[in-house]
Amino acid sequence: MKIIINTMEAEDILTDLRKLSPQKEITTTELMEILKEYAAIISVYDLMLASAHMRKDGEYVQANYREKYLEIYIKYFIMRMKEVLENDSYNKKTIDKKAFDESFPMLERTFEKERISDDGKFPLIYVITSLYTTFILEEPIHPVGSEFPGHLKVEKRNGVFLCPVKDNQKDNDGAVCHLCIAEQTPDI
Repeated sequence: MKIIINTMEAEDILTDLRKLSPQKEITTTELMEILKEYAAIISVYDLMLASAHMRKDGEYVQANYREKYLEIYIKYFIMRMKEVLENDSYNKKTIDKKAFDESFPMLERTFEKERISDDGKFPLIYVITSLYTTFILEEPIHPVGSEFPGHLKVEKRNGVFLCPVKDNQKDNDGAVCHLCIAEQTPDI
């Protein structure tokens, strides 16, 4: 019997994802294989640490939005790991290769920034969730109903996802908004 020891590290995900780039096309199946492989190294303890990390970050959110913020982020960022592992019914098709390739500088910056402030697997969870939501689910990273100051919300109109704060992040190189498929809400 051969024993295989998993020596995969969280930061290896970027290297493994980058290996897809030279291909002419990238399929959701290829991306999901990588996302599942890395989601499998995230333990319940890692999820608890990530949740604590988000709660700490939530201290800086305005008090009247804090609970909504935490509820959405913990549900849609942290708890998505279980969904990634169990999802075998996604649409099997090619992904937007240009958007995928262009996501690397932002993912690397975000990974490094989050790794500095968190010695757990939060940076890995962040990358997996962002890619899964964007390329597999084809949904905005902040789910429909996410509320921002001023009672502005992410919404879906006529099949298009709209975000009221997307343009506010265009100069923020580390913002996950650059990867998000939502468009700026036009009437804001």
